[in-house]
Amino acid sequence: MNIAIVTGASSGMGAEFARQIGNAGEKLDELWVLARNKKALEDLQSHTKIPLRIFALNLTKKESLKQMQETLEQETPCVKYLIHAAGCGVNQKTEEIAPEDCSRMLEINCSALTLLTRTVLPYCQSGSRILMMASAAAFLPQAGFAIYAASKAYVVSFSRALRMEVRKKGITVTIVCPGPVDTAFLDSIGGKENIPAIKRPFIAKPEQVVSYALQCAKKGKELSIYGFSMKCFFILCKIVPHGVLLKAVDIIS
Repeated sequence: MNIAIVTGASSGMGAEFARQIGNAGEKLDELWVLARNKKALEDLQSHTKIPLRIFALNLTKKESLKQMQETLEQETPCVKYLIHAAGCGVNQKTEEIAPEDCSRMLEINCSALTLLTRTVLPYCQSGSRILMMASAAAFLPQAGFAIYAASKAYVVSFSRALRMEVRKKGITVTIVCPGPVDTAFLDSIGGKENIPAIKRPFIAKPEQVVSYALQCAKKGKELSIYGFSMKCFFILCKIVPHGVLLKAVDIIS
């Protein structure tokens, strides 16, 4: 049985990945969708051509990972796509963030992503594709968004190393690094009006970001950076010292 697994599939980028995978003519028997909102996952079925298997669970809980492991052991599928789209962020200074929100960001963005990857890897084969949702925030430390940016930098570092580990098995890892995307996630961190003015012109549509990410994954690319402006930002962060950029952003903002 060939399957795709999409986390965070109840909304935003995860739901868009599920829709596009489910309608792309991929030779998949099932699409496994994971999120806490069962109703939203059920609603996805009318938007995909592939049968869904719904997992309404919280990946930060040990019992949820155990459920996934047991289901994989029972079904022994070939995971053609593993797409990590679950994530959370809080757009505040570190001292202003509630401790539970600090933990939640690290648990979802880092720990859950890592542990689920470890759980699924034995079921990936040559030709399998892993897509990791990082962010352009990973390119540069972000004052006022410090924990989120650091968690996404972890995703980039982990994914690059994982890519090297699995390449001889014919498995690819693509790191998706968009700038701000017009989804419910943007609303959850305060909406367009509350993000730094320097970022507002670069807000992208989720359909475009996901389509480009899937194209990059099929080509086996390491990075998927949607949009000319974000590509320029990536290069800028490579050649200009971060201390200089941080001061410049602070002045502009």
